[in-house]
Amino acid sequence: MRERPVLETFLMADANQAFLDMFADPERVAAYAEGPPRYMPGYKAVQRMAGVLLAEQAPADAHVLVLGAGGGLELKALAQLQPAWRFTGVDPAGPMLDLARAALGADATRTVLVEGTIDAAPAGPFDAATCLLTLHFLPREERVRTLAEIRRRLRPGAPLVVAHASFPQDEPARGKWLARYAAYALASGANPAEVEQAHTAVGNSLTLLTPEDDEACLFEAGFGETEAFYAAFTWRGWIARC
Repeated sequence: MRERPVLETFLMADANQAFLDMFADPERVAAYAEGPPRYMPGYKAVQRMAGVLLAEQAPADAHVLVLGAGGGLELKALAQLQPAWRFTGVDPAGPMLDLARAALGADATRTVLVEGTIDAAPAGPFDAATCLLTLHFLPREERVRTLAEIRRRLRPGAPLVVAHASFPQDEPARGKWLARYAAYALASGANPAEVEQAHTAVGNSLTLLTPEDDEACLFEAGFGETEAFYAAFTWRGWIARC
C-alpha cells in the first residue's frame, strides 16, 4: 500500500469534498440514475445481492440503515425486494435526497431521509445496514470512524453490506485498473468526455484503498466477521457482521 505524507492526506480530503460537491449540481443530480450502471459492472445485481445477504439475518419487518442514500436507487431496490422493511436513508447532499424521494414513489411512506453524515443518523438500533458507492469518498481514518459509527447503531450480529471502488494501489497495476474502469464505461455507452473526467477525478480525488486494506478497515471498526461477495474490475463488496 502506498504511504501518503500528511500534506497529501489533507489535499486528498479537499479533493474528496470537491468530488462530493458535484452532487449539488442540478444537472448532475438529474442524470445520476444513468451513471452507476455504466461505470459499475453488475450494479443492479449488487443491489439485489445486498438484499439477499441482509435478509439472511434481518427480520421480515427489519429497520435498515442506508448510508449514502442519495438518488434512491438502492433504497428503491431494497424496498421492492422486501415490502415490509422500513428504511432510514442518510446522505450529505440535499438535492440527492430530493431525487431519492421522487424515485421511491409510494415506498417513501416507509422511509425516513436524513441530510448529513453518519453522525446525523438516529441511534437505532437497526437490524441491518448498507453503504454502497460511498466509502471511497472518505479518507481512511474517517472511513474507519464511519464504519464504527454504523456498527454502534446496529443490533448485535446485524449485517452490513458495503461496496465501492477498491483495487491494487501499486503501479503499474493501479494505472491499469483505472484504464479498465474507463474502458468499461465507454463500452457501456458513457459519454467519452465524461469518462475522461471521471477517470481523472477517480484517480486524483478519491481515497482509494486495496481490497486487503478495505477489509482491514472493517475489522478496525469492530466488525468480527467479513465475507467478500462481489468483485468486478475496480469494484469490491463485502458483508460484515458485528
